[in-house]
This record gives sequence, structure tokens and C-alpha cells, in this order.
Amino acid sequence: MPEGTARYPDPVSLIATSGLTKRYPGAITALDGLTLDVEPGIIGLVGSNGAGKSTLLKILLGLLEPTSGSATIFNLDVATHGIAIRELVGYMPEHDCLPPDMTATDIVSHLALISGLPKAAARERTAEVLRHVGLYEERYRAIGGYSTGMKQRVKLAQALVHDPRLLLLDEPTNGLDPAGRDEMLELIRRTGTEFGIAVIVASHLLGEIERVCDHLVAIEGGKLLRSAPLVSFTERTGTLAVEVEEGRDALVERLTARGLRVAIDGSAILVDLVDEAPFDIVRDTVVDLDLALVRMEQRRHRLEDLFRDDPSVAPVAPLAAAVPAAAAIPPPLPPADR
Repeated sequence: MPEGTARYPDPVSLIATSGLTKRYPGAITALDGLTLDVEPGIIGLVGSNGAGKSTLLKILLGLLEPTSGSATIFNLDVATHGIAIRELVGYMPEHDCLPPDMTATDIVSHLALISGLPKAAARERTAEVLRHVGLYEERYRAIGGYSTGMKQRVKLAQALVHDPRLLLLDEPTNGLDPAGRDEMLELIRRTGTEFGIAVIVASHLLGEIERVCDHLVAIEGGKLLRSAPLVSFTERTGTLAVEVEEGRDALVERLTARGLRVAIDGSAILVDLVDEAPFDIVRDTVVDLDLALVRMEQRRHRLEDLFRDDPSVAPVAPLAAAVPAAAAIPPPLPPADR
């Protein structure tokens, strides 16, 4: 497929679930009435450890049966079209599952054959994907001698070898050092943006999700917190943060006298933005008091705020009694021949 070619020219449901619930023996609920609908892209599936991310991926693959509810991939029911779905999906599991006595070429080509590629096409495709993930020169070494980063790349290669329309990546940077993590995230980003493959990245590391994804699905305790484009999670708040080198208390007093609602958060003064007027008032007051302005910027929401008891409220330090509280890679891979 040519680089940058859209693989889904018309809107299509990538994954849809309705009331999806999974309970394990011992009154353990992994998913609790999960309902969502997302379109193709690079999707971040985020939540703390135990939030239900891996359970959701395994249900989508047909590896687990839900207790109740339903799920589809590309409008195919996971309960009745498991084989058809697995032809369209590449899966990178979280844990180490590679045979140590096999080479990267052995395992990836074997899985290509299982996926239905002819022998010659499987060999060719294996070489291409191993080159893509940066293991071409090491492809004949036994996997038992690989580093953790190299093993993660083999898992990504086997997920790509049959030219899937969707990649399910479960904690793809698990066990990697900072450099290896950066390289893996870049591989994921390029795979999604340049090769036209939809990607779902399950991770508990919010910083990674923010770097590579364009849509985010946040779950906690098996329930959906929010599903929306990533930019909507980090949109601007109604709070203006102001810092000055000296004279903070004088500035607070003057701004309060001008009718602004302010709070103190460490070295910053937080000003409630009901309209655009506070920008001019703060600027003029800083000039009148002859203060050195360090910064003045409108705060943005953070992904971490999703997992607070009240995600709409970011914590601030207690206010002084006199201060009113503020409102809170290589060229793209060609399609595989089947």
C-alpha cells in the first residue's frame, strides 16, 4: 500500500461494544457494562493495572468469552466470527511468549504460514517486517539471546507479518529502557500513520499514549471513563496561571480588589477566567506594580485528571483566609500475497 494511503476511505466502526461484562470466579469483575464505539486511527486504551485492558483485548480476539454483552470488530461479531476477525487483526501480547530456541525468522515465518501466506510469500514478508522493526541483521540468531527490546520487536513483527487491518498491542513498551521505549513508540506511530493500519495501544503509561495516539479510551474498574479525541482531554481550562519573581502577595491583593477570583498553587496564582477580561487586568496590574512576570498562561487539563475522584477538579493548595477560592522507519511494507 502506498505511504499515507487511507485504508478506510469511509467512516467505519473499528470496535464497538455494548454492555460488555466479564466476571471471573471469586466475584472479580474485569469489565463492567462497557459500551463504546471507536473509528480507525491510533487508539490509546488507557487505565491502571487491573483496569480491564487485557481482558478487553482477549475478548475482542475471541480468546475469552464475555459473561454478558457483545462486541464487534469491523462490524463482525467476536462471538461468531472469530476466525474472520483474526485474519484481519495482528496481536502483540504483553508477556514474553517466544520460544528461546527459535530464530526471529523461524517464528515470524511460521506464523505467516499459519496465517495463510504461501511459503515463498511468507519468507519474503518475514524479511520485510524484520527489516521494518530493525532486526534484519539479527534475524538468524536464537531468540533466547535477544534483549528485552529485541523480543518486543519480534512480537511486533509477527503481529504485522500477515498485513492486518488492525493491530492490538498490549503494553508494547513493557520492560524497555527509555531509548528502547522511544524506538518502539516511533515504530507504532509510523505503522499507524504511514502504513494505514489501525492500532490499539493498551498501556497504563499516560505519557506514552499522549505521544503516539490520536484518540483515547480511558477505562477504570472495567467501566468506561471517557472515549474521545486526545486533544479534547488536554483542552484549555477556565484557569489562568500567573507567576512573578517577587511580589506575589501584593499581586493577589490587587487582583482580588479588582474583583477577580484567585487561588494560590505553590508559586503560581490561579485566576478564574469567566471571560477574556482577566488577561488584560493581570497584565496591567503587573505593570502597575512593576513586577517581573515569569509566565502567564491558560492551564490545560491533564490526562492524570481522568483518574481522580472528580476529574473536573484539579487540586490546588489551600487558600489564605483572605483570598476567595478559585473555581475550580524504512519504506512502507507492500500488502501480503495470500
